[in-house]
Amino acid sequence: MRLSSFLAVFRPALPLILGLSLGCSLSLLMVSWNQGDTYDLCGDELGNRGLFLGSNRGDPPGDQRGGPGNEDFQPRIIPYHKDPNKPHKKVLRTRYIHTELGIRERLLVGVLTSRATLNTLAVAVNRTVAHHFHRTFFFTGLHSSKVPHGMTVVAHGDDRPVWLMYETVRHLHQHYGLDYDWFFLAQDDTYMQAERLAELVGHLSTGQDLYMGRSEEFIGGEERARYCHGGYGYLLSRSLLARLQPHLDTCRNDILSVRPDEWLGRCIIDYLGLSCVEVHQDMTYRSFELGKKADPEREDSAQFKNAFTVHPVSEPSLMYRLHKRFSQIELDWTYLQIQQLQVQINNLSELTPEGKAGAIWPIGVNPPFMPKTRFEVINWEYFTEEHIYSCSDSAPKCELRGANWADVSAVLETAVEHLNERYQPQLRFKKRRLLNGYRRFDPTRGMEYVLDLALEAFTQKGHSQVIAKRVSLLRPLSTIEIIPMPYVTEATRVQVILPVTAREQDFVGNFLDMYVMNTLDTHDNVLLTFLFVYDPFDAQRVSQSDVFAGIKAMIGEVEKRYGDVRIPWISVKTEVPLQVKLMDIISKKHPVDTLFFLASVWTEFNADFLNRCRMNAISNWQVFFPTHFQEFSQTILYRDQQTLASFPAEAPRDGRFDRHVFEEACFYNVDYMASRTKMAADILDNDELLESMDVYEIFVRYSGLHVFRAVEPALVQKYVRRACNPRFNEDIYHRCVLSNLEGLASRSHLAMALFEQEQANST
Repeated sequence: MRLSSFLAVFRPALPLILGLSLGCSLSLLMVSWNQGDTYDLCGDELGNRGLFLGSNRGDPPGDQRGGPGNEDFQPRIIPYHKDPNKPHKKVLRTRYIHTELGIRERLLVGVLTSRATLNTLAVAVNRTVAHHFHRTFFFTGLHSSKVPHGMTVVAHGDDRPVWLMYETVRHLHQHYGLDYDWFFLAQDDTYMQAERLAELVGHLSTGQDLYMGRSEEFIGGEERARYCHGGYGYLLSRSLLARLQPHLDTCRNDILSVRPDEWLGRCIIDYLGLSCVEVHQDMTYRSFELGKKADPEREDSAQFKNAFTVHPVSEPSLMYRLHKRFSQIELDWTYLQIQQLQVQINNLSELTPEGKAGAIWPIGVNPPFMPKTRFEVINWEYFTEEHIYSCSDSAPKCELRGANWADVSAVLETAVEHLNERYQPQLRFKKRRLLNGYRRFDPTRGMEYVLDLALEAFTQKGHSQVIAKRVSLLRPLSTIEIIPMPYVTEATRVQVILPVTAREQDFVGNFLDMYVMNTLDTHDNVLLTFLFVYDPFDAQRVSQSDVFAGIKAMIGEVEKRYGDVRIPWISVKTEVPLQVKLMDIISKKHPVDTLFFLASVWTEFNADFLNRCRMNAISNWQVFFPTHFQEFSQTILYRDQQTLASFPAEAPRDGRFDRHVFEEACFYNVDYMASRTKMAADILDNDELLESMDVYEIFVRYSGLHVFRAVEPALVQKYVRRACNPRFNEDIYHRCVLSNLEGLASRSHLAMALFEQEQANST
């Protein structure tokens, strides 16, 4: 009875007691296990500490508990003891980091050609596929009198086929054996699909010998070993080339063969024991033999579409047709992949919390930009087929022309084409007119369009009706591409050219002070040349009263202060100081490799801008026209101050980037001379053409170079109301007037000034 009552009292606490007992038991077991492991870990710790810190406890190596696996984590410390008696030696660093790290390029392509086909088939190979590879060499036997432009031709001096192959393999190993992982050799009558070859070597391991191509039997066909047919190209690994190099001379003397590819295959088989393979690491080398009267446009077999190389190609036109056909195949395959990815994304979007509505249109393009404040809202531009209601000169309405007209026309045509593709054959649409058009540039997506179209819809039975339909289109941004640029340095000398007229001589003193402070005091590699522009009246009186005498005196003071500095000047007499005519005079007096910086008397620059001038102006490639920062008029900004002396000297700069001025420019003399040479033919037909253009327009029209126009915060001009010459071209004169007006002050400052003036007049 007592026992039952006792159990009844403790029954609610029984699970708690059992839990505590079980927990204590497990804790004791864990403590015993941890103590055993701790002993081992401590032993490892002590052993490793002895290895890392060089312990001298006298323990034998076998007693250390680290084991052989710990050797991978032992740093090897090499002490450096500088010898005070030896001079300091500068460490030479490579230009590119992959050279220092030993990272090799993937593929080098060698094309075996001859003097007879160098200007025909070899040129076709160079134009179709050479730009897809890192390096492409054309190996020929005899020297040609004229080498095609843009091709790297190596002539060995002997046109025997086997000798040409021997010299080519030896040349590749000696000069490029350490720089490339794979070497691809082919004949000039072989069309190569560059992207597929690059993809093939990208999937192959570089640490093994490989002789890969289209395998062929030797003459007689008794051996099991095979060689790679040269007409379809073959791939050689770097390690195979290194092993083959010692045996090349022996192969040249002992192996008799007429075919160079058969000779190379025999050499590799006899001395390396490797045969040509078509399949390696689940990668198949695919080739296609082209018939004599085959038409690439009609070839539709899977073997042709998937081929890496096509042989034989009898003439250059056939090479270009093959390239067109394979480019279309790759383009169709890319579009098919895009469609498949869009379907997959659309199907997966149903599994997201937002459902199918969460899919972004168009599929695969970045979502629209989401503004966080009202200042980040992207405005829509309204346009019709004749006008656009967002103009660069702040006008409310301007005519649709130029690039804007071409853009709108292309969008309208594309919209109708897509509607017809979607609804045919049930309906066919024809554009009547554009009702409303809206566009905006989204920096995350591209140019977006919303069009309200009046369309005439035709049915299959011939009935028609005019309907209104709204469509949305997107011109997406292309993928960012790294464009290879020529190598430039910041050590190039800059030749500053400063034209000065009689009206502008009052501002030369400030320019000279900035030039001395930013270039002469810092010993920058910069030279300055003045171009004094005299009008006919001042030129007649130069012997009695030189209008530029004060400037020449300032130049003399600078030369006296800096003994090794010479600032030359050139005097020119003209009624209209056209920029092109002045530049013609300067160009003839300097070498062709001179880097010009064309400045104005209001220009203020520093070392940062000069370095960007050197980097952005590339000979035979690019010219640089910076957009300077134009300060607003201090008279309006600080109108509360009574005198100019009371203006704050270190006040933050308030202004705008003046896109109407093209006077400052950085370019090489050789590029300017080439542009003027191309312009000479047009001047013969139109004498007034030279007077209507400036240097910027000459480069845009005649140079063929990249004209780089960008804002430059280190190039500053203080506000000065310029005297716009009405004898200049109408466009140049109009830009000068707009620069004066927009550079006066911001709209808020002008509004406050007008408001204060009205308040003063009313009182």
